[in-house]
Amino acid sequence: MAAEPFSEIQKRAAQRKGGAAALSHLVSQPLSVKDVAAIPDDRFLAAMTKKVFQSGFVWRVIEAKWPDFETVFFGFDIEKVLLMPDEMLEQKATDKRIVRNYKKVMTVRNNAMMIQDIKHDHGSFGEFVAGFGPERITELWLYLKKHGARLGGNTGPYTLRALGVDTFLFSRDVEDYLRKHEIIDGSLTSQKSLKAANACFAQWKQESGLSLQEISQTLSLSWGPNGN
Repeated sequence: MAAEPFSEIQKRAAQRKGGAAALSHLVSQPLSVKDVAAIPDDRFLAAMTKKVFQSGFVWRVIEAKWPDFETVFFGFDIEKVLLMPDEMLEQKATDKRIVRNYKKVMTVRNNAMMIQDIKHDHGSFGEFVAGFGPERITELWLYLKKHGARLGGNTGPYTLRALGVDTFLFSRDVEDYLRKHEIIDGSLTSQKSLKAANACFAQWKQESGLSLQEISQTLSLSWGPNGN
């Protein structure tokens, strides 16, 4: 079974959600490439940290504590974070203002190191991220997984989406659609599956002129419980 033309997916989503106008209010647009390039490095580190701590945890607890996370980690200033020795990180891992998880606390400095390395070669992490077009977005996912700390699986993509970077997501409904239409099989995070999914979304983007984010949201709304 092959993927449907995106017009059919969009039509089904509109029917399930009360028409095209209603559907348009349920999908959102990402930032422009220019705006992505302008995202400060500290905001990338903050978003990475938030998603790392939210992974496997109650999201609303992290949201409630987030102002304290910003304080404890110096507003995620890259230079200041990189100056933190192991002893300071160990101390912060016992700070009651944040979620006390030593391994996750250590990712803050590790991901700051990745961002700093990219900054040396590309000017800023935002410039680097902005260089990945829609047909290569899963390459960025793989880079975050390989070079970042705890940014594999959905954590990296959800970090990008939270910042406004154009990406699709492997939500439960999107994954189910891709499997039922035999676009992917086996491991969701294998290079084969990522390339196949990316190629499919790039094709839908070419057909529709929409962003990966809009396509991903529309697909989810057209399929499974989210479409009801």
